[in-house]
Amino acid sequence: MFSGLDSIRRRSLVIAGAISMAALVACDQITAPAAPRVDAGEATTVALLVPSGSGDGGDAVLAQSLENAARLAMADLPPEIVIDLRIYSTAGDPALAQQAALTAVSEGAKIVLGPVFAQSANAAGAAVRDSGVNVLSFSNNTDIAGGNVFVLGATFQNTANRLVGFAQSQGRGNIAMAYAQSTAGQVAARAVESAIQQSGATLTTRTTYALSQEDVIAAAPAVADGANASGATALILTGDPFGELPLLAQLLPENGLDPANVKMIGLTRWDVPASTLSLPGLQGGWFALPDPALQANFTSRYSSAFQSAPHPIAGLAYDGMAAIGALIASGQANALSTSALTQSQGFAGVNGVFRLLSDGTNQRALAVAEIQESQVVVIDPAPRSFSAGF
Repeated sequence: MFSGLDSIRRRSLVIAGAISMAALVACDQITAPAAPRVDAGEATTVALLVPSGSGDGGDAVLAQSLENAARLAMADLPPEIVIDLRIYSTAGDPALAQQAALTAVSEGAKIVLGPVFAQSANAAGAAVRDSGVNVLSFSNNTDIAGGNVFVLGATFQNTANRLVGFAQSQGRGNIAMAYAQSTAGQVAARAVESAIQQSGATLTTRTTYALSQEDVIAAAPAVADGANASGATALILTGDPFGELPLLAQLLPENGLDPANVKMIGLTRWDVPASTLSLPGLQGGWFALPDPALQANFTSRYSSAFQSAPHPIAGLAYDGMAAIGALIASGQANALSTSALTQSQGFAGVNGVFRLLSDGTNQRALAVAEIQESQVVVIDPAPRSFSAGF
């Protein structure tokens, strides 16, 4: 995922990476050749690229969690589906990810699961494009999506579509927006603008701010005044709880924004960390999250199997492996082709149904939750299928 308030606090994990988008190769500009054939009755080799080997303890923990989740998914597959899972370390380095992908394909991999970071995923995809091997990365950076690279991570666009559509249905379609002057903030703002346009809602005003404590403090009156003066019935905040969100949640009501009149809506998860739920300015606010019951079930199963809690993105490895297994079960030689991966019915993941789109992005079922008395209350459940109102 994208970093938050960089000049105030740096995240320990930046999935998409603080990167120059111009440096990424646009994968969707090149048509990939046919995917490797999947032979019925034989083991299918799957490569899992993880960020171990960097010397960073956090990367090692993440790598192990991803591998554990992938193996948990394999255990859930029918016994006739045999997968030869091979693990490759990338150390979170694009050059090593490129070499790992090439080595994996030379050793028979029919598809690549991972890596985590955007630049590494982009490098891995470019390396194996000519072989027709698809890459299911754990990134949520849509700038690398396309061609043979898919992103499994939750995207701003998917979240924005869900929240804006819900707001419009609840009579809160006059929407103001506040976002940071950062790569993540700009991507988030574009996602909100696109969602508003698609839903028929109205963008009443938008306010941007630099990522420093002083600039956020200085921008708060403009955010509040802009929303009030424009007749907004909702305000979308793109910042996250590890960045500027807590500061804005405090300052906006102090500057005259009444949450009862202007519904606060978050483009990021407001339940992580849990302390965010107690912020007075966010009471009554909305945000989106995967089905909590399914998420709790995965956490319980993982913890029971491995005697530790899963990493927050471990479910992506499970989802990727579950999708691969479901496709292999079809018995088709082209089971891991782009057309198969983008089947409209999608797949059942540990956090709900999801499907991969032809542009390399994804669509995931999300619930809408409201913060009520510092608790998460689901007010619109996540759809359980793609025929249920996506």
